[in-house]
Amino acid sequence: MANSGWSEKVLQLLRRMNNFYLPGSFRAHCFRFEVDGAQVGWIPPHVAPLLTRYPDVFSPPRGGAVALCPGLDTYGRRSEAVDAVLQTLRQEDFLTCLRGWRDEYSVMQKFSDPPVMWMERAATSLFGVKRYGVHLNGYTVGEAGEVSMWLARRSNTKQTYPGLLDNVAAGGLAAGVGIKHTLIKECQEEACIPAAIAERAHPVTTVSYTYEDEEGVFAESQFVFDLELPLDFKPKVGDGEVHDFYLLPIEEVKDLIATEDFKPNCAMVVLDFLIRHSFIEPDTEPHYQDFVAALHQTL
Repeated sequence: MANSGWSEKVLQLLRRMNNFYLPGSFRAHCFRFEVDGAQVGWIPPHVAPLLTRYPDVFSPPRGGAVALCPGLDTYGRRSEAVDAVLQTLRQEDFLTCLRGWRDEYSVMQKFSDPPVMWMERAATSLFGVKRYGVHLNGYTVGEAGEVSMWLARRSNTKQTYPGLLDNVAAGGLAAGVGIKHTLIKECQEEACIPAAIAERAHPVTTVSYTYEDEEGVFAESQFVFDLELPLDFKPKVGDGEVHDFYLLPIEEVKDLIATEDFKPNCAMVVLDFLIRHSFIEPDTEPHYQDFVAALHQTL
């Protein structure tokens, strides 16, 4: 049978990463964020009052929703108007999330929809808009069939989750950049995996979750790829976002995802790998269905 202590810790992790759905979350007090009549996010209760200061950009809260003003009727106008508001709020420096200014992210109702605007990544939690990324499970299969996985240890200077274990390569999807292109770029930049090898990675699933914390709502969906790496290949530190790489037996990796040493969403990506490759099975894992459901929570 499964280790009940391990199972409970993983279940707690999944609940934490989906706490926006749980009773007692501030979801009931959030405002729908609407653009051109479509909901594209959730505005937390502490953010909505700030937006009323900008009546040329945001309509007053009405019927549980905050909408962009109808006059902002193009991708460019919306993006520039919201960015001007965010730049002002950034200068005021009381929203801590805005201190980590980084990339432009596309905003859309569904990933397959044309984006309605772009938004600075650091601000996405203020509007609960869906963020997308790519994550790579890099693994090896030994001569006797034993599976091991490459893990990265994040740099201690990383803005988020410094020093924690991570997938061998991962990154956010910037506006206008393709999924496979992003994966190959992250492989090269973070782990020095050549494009000729990275191109062999194949998409296998998405892992989706929504959590809240003091900075807002984080609605995320990760495109997951698997890549069997050659036994004689060793990732190398590239752009400085990673401190080191480790090749570990899959059972050891399984133990590690239940610890505080693992970046939470990356632990979810590994959990999905363990389920898909039958290292976790429904006959022996009592929370099997809970695990599967929690890996694919979408609003």
